[in-house]
Formats: sequence, structure tokens, C-alpha cells
Amino acid sequence: MSSRRSIFLVAMIALLPLWQLAADAHQRSGSGPHTGIAMAEISHGEMIMIGEYRDRIIDLAARATDTNEPFRRVLNYAQIQHAYCFWGKMPGSVTDEGSPFNQCSHADLAATKAVLLSMRGMGGEAAEAEAIVSAIDAGMVLRGLALITCQFSGEAFDTADIVHPAWREVPLHPASMATLTALAAAILALVYCGRCLVRRITP
Repeated sequence: MSSRRSIFLVAMIALLPLWQLAADAHQRSGSGPHTGIAMAEISHGEMIMIGEYRDRIIDLAARATDTNEPFRRVLNYAQIQHAYCFWGKMPGSVTDEGSPFNQCSHADLAATKAVLLSMRGMGGEAAEAEAIVSAIDAGMVLRGLALITCQFSGEAFDTADIVHPAWREVPLHPASMATLTALAAAILALVYCGRCLVRRITP
């Protein structure tokens, strides 16, 4: 088997999960009645601000000790959904309504918002949670984000329903396409370098 063919096959195996998701006809995994925990919608303006505070909110939630099962399920959903959204690293996933990762990010940040609001009623986390809420409210007013909406702003979410990126729309979104192409190129480069290193150390 030629070196180029080996690199191509390894790269395709590495990218197989993406192609499998792309073949899915639906962006959401839920089918039939929801059996999870419902979460309120999040506006585009709230999404921008909560996105900026997400790490602080999740870190606070992870340290919380006085929790219950619904709280833990929503927190777990937020973390899973964040991973499906490529950990917020896709350009425009939060700010660009046309991004194929925007609805996915709405679900992620709606769960993060629910986690934040839940912590306002926890003894150990209430003060810091309230401070974050106040900072978010002030930021929305100062930046004029309160009235900004988008096509997903009125959409509620449920922990039983994972929202996938709109993979079929990626080729139509230049920033997402460029990022994923760069990722594929990086994987190919790593495979090539690894193969060269193995050749050098193999007797």
C-alpha cells in the first residue's frame, strides 16, 4: 500500500464521525415525546453574553455540592452539547445566525443559562451566581443586546434532545468550511509526520 493511500485512509477513519453525522437527515436527535428536562429559550443577545461567561458558569457549577438530579442532568447536557458544538471553537457559532453551528450553540447556552439560574437558589453558589447574572444583565444593556433576536431565539430545548450542527449547510458557510478544511489538513499533516517518524525509528 502506498504512503499516500495510507495517509488518506487514516484521515478518512479519523473524520468518519463527522461524515456519519453529516449523513443524518435531522439536526436534532429527539424523536417522539420528550422525556427529559425542558429548558427555556434563550435570545440571541443573552446567548452572546452567556457565551462570554460560559467557562465561569460551568466552573462554578462543577464545584457545587448542594445539587439535585435535575441540576446535574442539565449541567451534563450543557457539557455534552458544548462538545457537539466543537467546544465553541467554530467561527460565528454564537454571533452568526447563518452559521450551521448556531442552533447547536443555542442549545448549549440555553442549558448553561438554566444552570446559572438554578445556582441562584443554592446556598454556597448563590452570591457568585447572582454576580454573574448582574454582569450579564449590565452587559446586555450597555451593548444594546436585550432586543436582538434570531430564528432560534424562541426555541425551547430539552435534555432528551441533542442538537447537532447543520452539517449539510457547512459547505455554504465559508468560515465553517475553512475551519474544518484546516482541521482535516492538520490531521493529514500529523499522520504524515507520524509515519515519517515511524520510518526513521524502525530498523
